[in-house]
This record gives sequence, structure tokens and C-alpha cells, in this order.
Amino acid sequence: MAKILIHSDSASSATSVSNIFIDEYMSDANGEFVKIYLYLLRLMNAPDSAFSISSIADKFEHTEKDVKRALSYWERMHLLRLEYDTDHNLTGVCLIDSASRDKTDVTGEFSENESAAEAPDSNSISSSADEYTSSDDDGISSADTENFPPKRDYTRDELKQFQENDQIAELLFITERYLGRPLSQTDTNTLLYLYEELSFSPDLIEYLVEYCVSKNHTAIRYIEATALKWAESGIRTVTSAKQEAKIHSPAYYAVMRSFGITGRNLVPSETDFIEKWRSEYGFSIDIICAACQQTIQSIHQPSFPYTDKMLSNWRKLNVHTMEDVKRLNLEHKERAKTSAQEAAGSKNKFNNIGHRSYEYDELEKMLLTTNSKH
Repeated sequence: MAKILIHSDSASSATSVSNIFIDEYMSDANGEFVKIYLYLLRLMNAPDSAFSISSIADKFEHTEKDVKRALSYWERMHLLRLEYDTDHNLTGVCLIDSASRDKTDVTGEFSENESAAEAPDSNSISSSADEYTSSDDDGISSADTENFPPKRDYTRDELKQFQENDQIAELLFITERYLGRPLSQTDTNTLLYLYEELSFSPDLIEYLVEYCVSKNHTAIRYIEATALKWAESGIRTVTSAKQEAKIHSPAYYAVMRSFGITGRNLVPSETDFIEKWRSEYGFSIDIICAACQQTIQSIHQPSFPYTDKMLSNWRKLNVHTMEDVKRLNLEHKERAKTSAQEAAGSKNKFNNIGHRSYEYDELEKMLLTTNSKH
């Protein structure tokens, strides 16, 4: 994602928080939104600072969608202005002096439209981009819910009993951290349903939530749909869930396309290579696919070990971008061209050595004469 320029219409270069913001805005806002706003103020210490949605998401362990929601909220409060290019890509954030804004102009609008963002639950947190839908990239299709026990609401005493279980209490806490919001009653009921009725272990549920959030899905309906699909596929351990995630990852399909592999799934040893290239080597999908394509050009067949050797060499040569790959390819072509010229030169020198030319008939007669003497 492109870097976003942050700048201010204020001449002040100090990191300061307006009393008006503290008195009139901060108490009404979601705590996570406040953190992001304060971080934007901090970035103003460096003139013309650049950041990205993903960098803020990583810093606060949010999803990019959460960050965008926070920015939209502060824009509605007229404390910042989001700037876009002609293609509607976010290119800038201008912080507006809170002292020059009248909070009474926007509180009524916010209380009606943004209450769900302040106290999200499974019915309000999702936007159209976050709703559960079938997707080949996600590897999720609708599971047959008739094969599973019906969901139910747990009583207060049951919830209290569950929370006395250290593993469940920790799971609920970790899930809140992943989702970046307090759990609603629906969220909690769903997690307990996965634990009690689907027999998912706390570790598997934790990985399930982590997996969904990594795909920018925080809606509890999406998490539940993924869980039902896993249960239908017989997935009951974190190991098998990770293997399933590998099979349906964008990198998996990209490598298959680059290698021209069709009609079969990749075996575990092959998916392990892909995981190695991404996690250990740290290469992007573009670079991995470029290595796969060059493998086909070189040996005319898919070979994960061959590609691994190539990527290992690229790693040693500090390849980080596609520009680095193009540079290496250009250097390789130049070396090959030079070697070919040198080889041709050596051949010409040998051929230019003075020697007698014989007619084939004469050579044959000389050989016959020599042989007859022996």
C-alpha cells in the first residue's frame, strides 16, 4: 500500500493535545480511536511525515479495517480531513485544529450513526467488506449447519462458570485483543459454542480467530462460518488447521499458477517450501512467483528444490523487490553475453592458426597409402 502523507494546517510543530479535545471529544470516543488520533499527533513531530494504514495496524495490533474506521470517525468529528486521489486512494490526512471546531455540530449525527463503532457487536461491526461470503481465495464455502448442534444463549451462571476456567478466560481475553473490541454477548456465545458443541480446543479457537483477523475479517459470523467449515472437514487440531490455511492461501494458488500445476493439490513438502519462502526468507508473493517462472524457463518443469536454491541465492544477494530481481536478471544476461563472446573469440583464434587444406580425395588416398605400408 502506498505511503500516506500527514500534514497540518497549524504552524505548531510540538506534540500537544488540545484541552478541547480532552474535555469534549476524548470521553465520547472509542479508546482505540483515541490511541490512533494521539499517534497521528505524534507523527506531526516530523514535518511531512509519511505512514501507511498497515503500519498503524501493525503498531497497535489492529486490522487495517479498524484503522480506517478510526480515521473515518475522526473525520466525521471534523478533527481531521482525509484526502484522496482521482482513483479514490487515500493519499493524505490533514489534522484540523480542534479549537476551531464546534463539537455541537456533530454530536447528534455521531450518536445516531456511530454508536455501533463505539460499542460494536456481531450485528454492527461488519461492513459489506467484512461480511461472510463464499470465496475461493478464502477457501470457505457454506457448511451444512444441519450437521451441527443448534446454538443457544448461555445463562449468566453458565458464563460465570466458563470464566472460572483459566483457559476459557484467557481465550476470551486474547480474542478481545485480536478483534480490538470488547466481546458482545453474541461473540461470547459463539466462542463457547465452538468450544462446547464443536469440541474445538482453546488453542484451535485462538488460531481460528488469528487466521480470520489476518484475512481482515473480524465479524463473528465469518469466524463461525470458518469454524463450521473446518469442523465439516474434520479439522480438530491447530496443525491440521494450519495445513488447511496453507492449501487455501493466495500464495499457494499463485505458486501453482506460476508452475502451471493443475489437477492436483500441493503435497505437504511443497507447501512447506512456500511457507519457508514467505516466513524464513521473507519474500513477497511477486518475488516467489518470479522465481517459479524462472525455474520453468530454465528446466522446463516445476521444481520446488530448484526454486528454493534460487531464492536462497537471492536472499544472500539482498533481493527485496522486483526491481532487484530485474537487476539480477540483467546482470546475468550481461555475464552470459560476455562469456559467449569470449568463447567465440577463443574458437576463432584456434581456427585462424595457419594450416594446410586438403581435398577429401587426397586425404583419403594418403590414409590408404599409409595403411597399406603397415
